[in-house]
Parts: sequence; C-alpha cells; structure tokens
Amino acid sequence: MDEDLDALSHEELVVEVRKLRAAIRKHRDSSSQELCWHHPDLWSLLPERVEPAIAVPAWPQFMRGCVRYRQSLDEQVAEAPRTCQEFED
Repeated sequence: MDEDLDALSHEELVVEVRKLRAAIRKHRDSSSQELCWHHPDLWSLLPERVEPAIAVPAWPQFMRGCVRYRQSLDEQVAEAPRTCQEFED
C-alpha cells in the first residue's frame, strides 16, 4: 500500500514527513466543536484515492455517542478549560 514511498529520495521523504506532521498537529490542536467533524482533508494526505466508506449513525445513536465522547473528555482531560462558545457555521 505504501510502495510509492520506495521511489522517493531522502529529501522527498523529509518533505512528506513534514507535511504529514503538520496535518497531524493541525488535527491534534483542534479544540471545541472542531473535534467533532469529519476530516477528509486529513485523509486526503494518503496516496490512495478512495471515497471513505463511512456509516452515519441515526440521530439517537449519534447523540448517545456525542454524550459518551464528551464524558470521555471529562475522564481523560478533566483539567482542560471549558468553553460556553456556541457553534457557528
């Protein structure tokens, strides 16, 4: 799956690693409502061009998942500051 890397020079590999690290950092440094979004821009960094086969949960299951995700943040990063900022398009 990653055979494309075999043909890259050392310099090209360094460029690729830096690009991937920048994308991972952008995702890691997202906060608040940004944490809940679909991330095709991150997935597009992979060389294979496929349409992700995602399943979208129905609303009740989705909302239970959102609540569970938020609870997990309380458990994993209890010291993180809280925000009351509303989502805006």
